This record gives sequence, structure tokens and C-alpha cells, in this order.
Amino acid sequence: MDVGLLGTGHYAPENVLTNADLEKMVDTSDEWITSRTGIEERRIATDDIDTSDMAYYAAKDALEEANVSAEDIDLILVSTVTPDTPFPSVSCMLQERLGATKAAAMDVSAACAGFMYGVVTGQQFIQTGVYKHVLVIGVEKLSKITDWSDRNTCVLFGDGAGAAVMGEVSEGKGILSFELGANGSGGEHLYQNDKNHLIMNGREVFKFAVRQMPDSAVKVIEESGYKKEDIDYLIPHQANIRIMEAARQRLGISEDKMATSIKKYGNNSSASIPMALSEAVKNGKIEDGDLIVMVGFGAGLTWGAIALRWGR
Repeated sequence: MDVGLLGTGHYAPENVLTNADLEKMVDTSDEWITSRTGIEERRIATDDIDTSDMAYYAAKDALEEANVSAEDIDLILVSTVTPDTPFPSVSCMLQERLGATKAAAMDVSAACAGFMYGVVTGQQFIQTGVYKHVLVIGVEKLSKITDWSDRNTCVLFGDGAGAAVMGEVSEGKGILSFELGANGSGGEHLYQNDKNHLIMNGREVFKFAVRQMPDSAVKVIEESGYKKEDIDYLIPHQANIRIMEAARQRLGISEDKMATSIKKYGNNSSASIPMALSEAVKNGKIEDGDLIVMVGFGAGLTWGAIALRWGR
């Protein structure tokens, strides 16, 4: 059975935090942030919008695009490191709010690679015939674990959600190959401390990412039986424009073939890839039959990549 994405959706809070705003908060500048990260602004959820709210809005968008009702969802997988509360899970909150009464529900914790982990997990359930439709969401409210006095991290992160409905697709379409991986020895480079703040060794994470993300992208495209020049669109984790460019250049594709939502959303961790995917689909940058590569990395350290043929 061929398994793919039937519909996508995303949600970004209305509140915009620009680089100019950050200049008033910490010792930084618009030029420094833009040149080193590619970020110009990011979205920050207000106090009355939590992680489950953003997940709900993105999920509704994806269900509508897929033309699948909540009652037809068999499994909900939510990737997040910033749940509303440790328990119940965001996925259970979402199940109740959507009215997906027959769906099993669980959260996935693989940080920025979490959407990849969720999609691959969903594929297994559908391919084996256990479930017909799986809803996968990547969502983060990183603003609540950001240390707004730390100029090295506060300029990077934003809030948002992206979602996809998975199901059977026609022959030759859907997921062609994937890679998931982890290196727990690198966990010390990106973690949440006892003050509930995000801590990152930017130099070490950068070194890991510029190597791993291109390697994973090349691996999945080769395992799918295609060549780098066959790629129609690349959707990398929106962490840093320099890391993204390393992947793009390694694949030898043009700038217009890579999603760059980082400019207006920043790094949204688990939500980064599905938000960029949904936006690209809605803007007509991804069309039926396109060969897509999605690749990400995150805390853990974790990574994941998927090659898929777009369409139903």
C-alpha cells in the first residue's frame, strides 16, 4: 500500500515580534540576526493561546484540505516539546476538541525532527492495514520556554503549528523512503534546564546540523531510486538559513526550489517543516507529482528525512 499526505494545514499566531522589537529587549541588531540566521520576524502566541489551541487550528485546516472528517481519523500523533501540561497529552486534548471519538492519541517527543518521526510512525500503521487515516501535527509554543534575556537563543524561536492528514494514495505516490536517527550523546548541546528555559550550544548544534541534514537528504533521495537533480522541492527544518543553504547546495538545487518560511516565522521546532510544507502547497509551489524531500534535526540529538511523491 502506498501511503502519503492527503491534506496539510498550518496556523501562525497573529502577534509579530520583529528584529527591531528584539533590539529593544537585548543587545542585538536586525543586521546581526538576519545575516546569521535569515530570520526577520517570528510569531508569538498570546497568553490565551496554548499549544493545543494552535494544534487545533492547524488540524482543522488539514482536515478540510484532505476532505476527511474528524470522525474518520484513527490515530492522532502530536509532536511537541512544549505541551500545555505534562499530561494529559496535547493529542488527547485535540481528540476531544475535534470530536475524533474513535482515534487513539499520543504525543511524540523528538523536538525539531518530531514531524518526521510522526509521519513515519503513521505510515507504518496505515501500511499494515491497522488504521486508514492518521492525523500528524507538529506544534510548539516555544515562547514559554525561551529566556528572553539570552540574546543567543531568544532571536531564533517562534510559535506555530503544522498538520497533515495521512492515508492511502495512488500507486507510485506518497512516501518513497525515509531515515530516522538519534545520537543521545549530543543531548547536552540542546536541552531544557531546571528553570524551564531552552539552552543551546549553538556552535555544536550547527556543526552537527550542517553535516547531518545534507547527508540525510542525499540518503533518502538515493534510496528512493532517484537522483539529486530529480528533486522538485526541498523542505528543510527552518533552523538557520546557513544550515538550510548547506543542504540546498549539497543537493545542487536552485534557491526557488527550497522552502524559506524562516524569514517570517523563525524556528518553530516540531512545527517548522509542516508549516513550511502547508504554506508551499497553498501557495502553489508544490504540485501533483512533484518529488519532495523533507529533512530535519533537533534536540536529542535526533534527525529525520523523507522523500515522497506528492499527490493522492
